[in-house]
Amino acid sequence: MKPLDKKITEIFSGLVVRKDLVKAVKGNAIVPSYVLEYLLGQYCATADEDSIQTGIETVKEILAKHYVQRSEAGLVRSNIREKHLRKVIDRISVDLNDKEDIYQATFSNLGINKVAVPASTVKKHQKLLTGGVWCIADLDYQHDEDEKSVPWILESLKPIQLSHFDFDGYLAARKQFTTDEWIDTLIQSVGFNPEVFGRRSKLLQLVRLIPFCERNYNLIELGPKGTGKSHIYSEFSPHGMLVSGGEVTVAKLFVNNSTGKIGLVGYWDCVAFDEFAGKTKRVDKALVDIMKNYMANKSFSRGIETLGAEASMAFVGNTQNTVAHMLRHSDLFEELPAKYHDSAFLDRLHFFIPGWEVDIIRGDMFTSDFGFVVDYLAEILKQQRNFDYSHLYKTHFDLSEQISTRDRDAIHKTFSGLVKIIYPNQDPTREELEEILKFAIEGRKRVKDQLMRIDQTYADVRFSYSDKEGHEILVTTLEEDQHPHIYFKEGTADEQEVPLPVPASPAGENAKPAQVEPQEGHVVVKENQRGIDFDELFGPYIAGATKIVLTDPYIRLFHQARNCMEFVETVARRKPDDQRVEVELITSEEEFSPEKQKEFFEQIQKNCLPFGILFSWKFEDAIHARHIVTDTGWKILLDRGLDVFQRYDINDAFSLASRLQKHRSCKAFEVTYLRV
Repeated sequence: MKPLDKKITEIFSGLVVRKDLVKAVKGNAIVPSYVLEYLLGQYCATADEDSIQTGIETVKEILAKHYVQRSEAGLVRSNIREKHLRKVIDRISVDLNDKEDIYQATFSNLGINKVAVPASTVKKHQKLLTGGVWCIADLDYQHDEDEKSVPWILESLKPIQLSHFDFDGYLAARKQFTTDEWIDTLIQSVGFNPEVFGRRSKLLQLVRLIPFCERNYNLIELGPKGTGKSHIYSEFSPHGMLVSGGEVTVAKLFVNNSTGKIGLVGYWDCVAFDEFAGKTKRVDKALVDIMKNYMANKSFSRGIETLGAEASMAFVGNTQNTVAHMLRHSDLFEELPAKYHDSAFLDRLHFFIPGWEVDIIRGDMFTSDFGFVVDYLAEILKQQRNFDYSHLYKTHFDLSEQISTRDRDAIHKTFSGLVKIIYPNQDPTREELEEILKFAIEGRKRVKDQLMRIDQTYADVRFSYSDKEGHEILVTTLEEDQHPHIYFKEGTADEQEVPLPVPASPAGENAKPAQVEPQEGHVVVKENQRGIDFDELFGPYIAGATKIVLTDPYIRLFHQARNCMEFVETVARRKPDDQRVEVELITSEEEFSPEKQKEFFEQIQKNCLPFGILFSWKFEDAIHARHIVTDTGWKILLDRGLDVFQRYDINDAFSLASRLQKHRSCKAFEVTYLRV
């Protein structure tokens, strides 16, 4: 076990599960992850492998015996009739039969309805009244000659969720983790491998959780297909409801005026709208108008009275075009239906997750390590909905006075939500406070900048904050840094993206190295930025060199050796055919598999020799600096060495990211160019 896994299992004993076990037990059962993890938490919340295997078999047996497959519903009903009392796992919803003044349940998979439910059960579990809840229920069958009577008898019903929760114990346990350890624990808890994500990408994943811990929080995420946008809302929490964006009605979401029945916002902590994008979708204008009022004022009208609710709203949808295309021709909300592509509606959004920064889900992104049983994490977040931590940053920072009340409220909600998730003890350092404040400002700025494109009446806002010493820090979005000449609407007319003038800050995306004169300076690249390649970063500085020395202690593993080979490719593209260039690598020796490391270098050496590149290497201990030095007088300081790209699928021969560096997401890094 990894050190973090040992720590998790020791401190949160009985409340964690190995995340790959869900796949091991799921089989053909169409059951949310939180249902499976609830069962796994009962039998597999241990690090002992034998106990885990025994627990898996127990959970499989429970599912085989009690989970109702739709295709086998008739057989299950027959068994209940013949053998009487039977425990079933099914999605159960309840309605009030006002003609007979009784509550009646419908079992989704079992295919039975009008099952009488005691009023006390409905009062205790009110979510049964809307959308349905996964439950473990005991059913009996007693036929009666009365044609009006229903033979199905509900003996007991228990929603699949934790029976108790110790919040003080949770806070005490959190203190035993560092911030990095805690963030990784949370990422593992939602099923992902934290080693695949950078710090910024981890925060983007955690923002998805804010609707569960922050009341009336409005979030939107638009991006390419396959990035897991709706996963959190469908699988993660029994307190959230995922609905199709095209199937929502006023009666379903808010209130049915004819019956007086409250809709989804009255019962769920988070209502998420899947497939929200789509220009051609038909949308009820009355629904949009009520949503505007609810998102702004937390209330909606029933005609004769005004009702309030605290459900957060999350909108997720797919985009068809690149960010640059959207910025040049329209805006980042371009895929929304016309009635939602409305400034008054969009202004109610507190945070815009840039879905184009989230990688398409790959197999290596899932974790096989330990994390919280998702139901436990869901209860953690639910407990904190009553808290407000938006004031914490004010000890060290002040928001710009230009930021409006609505913008300020959005920033405060995001900031408070991230504090609840990462720092529930309210003890972040000054640097940690600044990190999430800046992140919260950026998410709201992304919304406001697009509003200024859509509606010219919106005034320009300076999104910044200052420390107590009076130093102002201006916040920008990553898209603004990557596309500065088309980000704002007035810059779209006939302007072209500017190649990276080395040095510059940050790097641009369409560099043409042959046209760039090398200069001293500094380049800053942000996490998740794309459009960077070695030709752009190093090409102008190694042109004409006959001796290049690369010092990087971490050229050990396959992907690092491949980075080294791609640097050599840049050398090959820059050198004249009739010139010989020596490339020397100074690195440290791999401790566990030095033979494999040497094999990588020998292959590079062999394949480069016929093309006039003499590749050599030597090992040195205690290397700290990372740089490139040429015999033409340039020294390039590399704070990350060559390992500047985030993980991608190296084995996919048809992936653009595998073949072209500019299509890979970057880690955060800096490069400094010096004349020596």
